[in-house]
Amino acid sequence: MGARYRTEAINGVDGRSRVPGGLDVAVASPLKADADPTATNPEQLLALAWATCLNGTAQVLVGEQRRTAVRVEVELHPVIPGPGYEFHVDGYLSAEGLSEAETEDLLARAHARCPVSKLIGAAATVHTHTEAYAG
Repeated sequence: MGARYRTEAINGVDGRSRVPGGLDVAVASPLKADADPTATNPEQLLALAWATCLNGTAQVLVGEQRRTAVRVEVELHPVIPGPGYEFHVDGYLSAEGLSEAETEDLLARAHARCPVSKLIGAAATVHTHTEAYAG
């Protein structure tokens, strides 16, 4: 079976990342002292990608009868021993009207099915959690 969807992103020397015909954002490293404080960084983009994908997957699994929400935290840590850095990522799922056990089951099923989870989920620095629904 062929691809169901395809896109691309381009990042150049102009401090912008763009999706042709779509999203166009200023980007900067959070480690750069003189970075534009309004610019987006890779950590934020990763958080948005996983939160959007994991929540969309959870919504497919519960259907229209329940609301779900996903919150993702991304931290940048130096690799020890170096060189370089690594992401530490925590995803939190909440679901309206589900018990903690039911939410944990939903999270496990959504995490197993979400394409971004499949991409990052095997990393030792990626963790999932449930939390109370705040709607």
